[in-house]
Amino acid sequence: MRYAICFTPPMGDPLSAAAASWLGRSVYSGEAVELPSIAGLAVSEMAFYTAVPRRFGFHAMIMAPFRLRPDMDEAQLLKAMMLFTSGETPFQIERLEVARLSQCWGLMPEVPSQSMHLLAARVLQALDRFRAPLSEDDIERADPDRLTAPQFTNLHRWGDPHVMDEYRFHMPLTGPLNVDVGRRVEAPLRGLFEPLLTEPLLIGSLALFIEHEPGAPMRVHSQHPLGKISARPRAKAGLSVGQRPGTDTLATPPVAVTASLPGRP
Repeated sequence: MRYAICFTPPMGDPLSAAAASWLGRSVYSGEAVELPSIAGLAVSEMAFYTAVPRRFGFHAMIMAPFRLRPDMDEAQLLKAMMLFTSGETPFQIERLEVARLSQCWGLMPEVPSQSMHLLAARVLQALDRFRAPLSEDDIERADPDRLTAPQFTNLHRWGDPHVMDEYRFHMPLTGPLNVDVGRRVEAPLRGLFEPLLTEPLLIGSLALFIEHEPGAPMRVHSQHPLGKISARPRAKAGLSVGQRPGTDTLATPPVAVTASLPGRP
């Protein structure tokens, strides 16, 4: 079993619904979602192009999938996450855009967010003690010969090359695509997501993801709101933390709740 710490919008957020439709799976329920009908793209093509992010679910990775150390358990991890997030303050990323990172399309900040960068670093510093060391096979799968010196150092220190100064907030929506295919999916991606990107993105919680067995789809195990309940600010007048414009209910629960997952007591 592996865990990961990520950001993903609340279940009721329109961005979550759009991403579930595009990827064909809800990261909350784990259930399949009907793919949208897009002119010029067959459903089989969309399913192929989105296969990689579909397995991981809609998210921005903060702490890459890890196994717990033998002397740690899930209850300890949950307690530490709740303690950590209670000491953090919600903030906004001013604007996301549909953009390409390497060969993958996804959502990225128009301007890099220093607040997000620092939060990601603090997550690692606070919770890396729960992570079991990488095996030799894990290291080989990271293809260390292709990493830069800082990325190689990160891999061995933090278990992930793309952290600390190498961190980039990115919510993947496709797997690696060549240039021609990328051009074909760019317009549908913009048409589906850009209408939802006119407001700042509230970073009001962190999510614990879980992978029950190697290669299994990952899904949200629990959401952990940032800040003490009594001190959580409102992002905008009339909006609660975790609520985006156009939604009627509080999307992020006021306390961290461990989701009930298949196969769990």
